[in-house]
Amino acid sequence: MSRRCMMLTCALLALLALGAVQVEGTSSCTIVPRSKWKAKASECNQRLNLPVRYVIVSHTAGSTCNSPALCEQQARNVQYYHMHSLGWCDVGYNFLIGEDGLVYEGRGWKTKGAHTGATWNPISIGISFMGNYMERVPPARAIRAAQNLLSCGVELGALTRNYEVKGHRDVQQTLSPGDQLYALLRKWPHYRE
Repeated sequence: MSRRCMMLTCALLALLALGAVQVEGTSSCTIVPRSKWKAKASECNQRLNLPVRYVIVSHTAGSTCNSPALCEQQARNVQYYHMHSLGWCDVGYNFLIGEDGLVYEGRGWKTKGAHTGATWNPISIGISFMGNYMERVPPARAIRAAQNLLSCGVELGALTRNYEVKGHRDVQQTLSPGDQLYALLRKWPHYRE
């Protein structure tokens, strides 16, 4: 076995050992499941009608995280705030993106989020980058993780092939997803104002 092949095999085995690889149907998407980041049980019961056409991108405007341990903790912090301070049934986002380059399962593909209000929540997936992106962009690995998630959503039938990406500020009066992330987002192929 070549050295490169051996390294790729080791990397895949390491991800499997961490529980970060989730296979649904014929797709393999790298998503850290709720059980891995020790999420509290969801109290949500409203389903999304899939596939949805819209993806709303936000930022948490809080602390960043750049390792799995720190991002798991930050995902728990966001969930705690949403459930205990805001009184929501779970973390509001369908997915969270860490600066470690991993996607953390929030409400997932099938459950309606609480990220963008009554008009957009029933017709969109909400993904939020963990951190504040007013002054800087997320690292490339976090951007790749988000874009891979969207490809996965199409492959799984959760997003329409002609899905549209919108910044949080495009649909609500907010600074989210931050000036720098928003400028980058506007260059994505599926972005629409």
